[in-house]
Amino acid sequence: MTTTTADGINRSLTAMIHGESKTGKSRLAVTAPEPRLMHDVEGGHKFLPIKVKYWDPLTQEPPEYDGSWDTCVVVTTSFDQMLRSYAWLASGAHPFKSVIVDSISELQVKAIEAIAGREQLQLQTWGELLRTVTGLMRDLRDLTMHPTNPLQAVVLTAMTREQNGIRRPYLQGQSAVTAPYLYDITGYLAIEEWPNPDPSLPPVSYRRMHIKASNKFIAGERVDGRLGTIVEQDDLNIAHMIDRVYGT
Repeated sequence: MTTTTADGINRSLTAMIHGESKTGKSRLAVTAPEPRLMHDVEGGHKFLPIKVKYWDPLTQEPPEYDGSWDTCVVVTTSFDQMLRSYAWLASGAHPFKSVIVDSISELQVKAIEAIAGREQLQLQTWGELLRTVTGLMRDLRDLTMHPTNPLQAVVLTAMTREQNGIRRPYLQGQSAVTAPYLYDITGYLAIEEWPNPDPSLPPVSYRRMHIKASNKFIAGERVDGRLGTIVEQDDLNIAHMIDRVYGT
């Protein structure tokens, strides 16, 4: 896949994907172009169809890409690991084409612990949390516009919470309001049941990602409708979605 269009535009896509537990958010994220860098904050990479190379950004340089792995995993147990990893990404001295954070909801918990330990957040620390997490989400997005080594995909997954009858990415404070506006796609990923053509059999389940705003969930897109309003199960692949947006 080429990395720029004929007029020099970087073929890139940024996405925030939220949904209930076990809907396949992580599995969708690792369809981003390889080699990928995955910040696994939840410990779920063990069950994904990937070839893993481990990296600790606090003590090591980014690994060289030799074809023996497709996904470099940072087992992210502290917010400092995320910040150091970002510093490497911002330098451009890395082999990655995609960056994944799985999930930003859990990473925000790490940020809270870095700021306030496990004590209750005080009023004056909320502003620091907002600047830290929202700033990081913007910085990651902007890596697709890096002057020397732009990424092709930035994918953040998030838990979902229901508020006032609307499902939205599970983030604290003003970050919850800001986050859906930062990315090319804000997708709500769900498993939906449909009647079986054979009425004697149980319903059929499909994974679908909604990218059009609804009164039931937060979603949206700014890719000029090139992905439609729903990305169906067979099309749930970030690399293929880039092709659909820009052309092969």
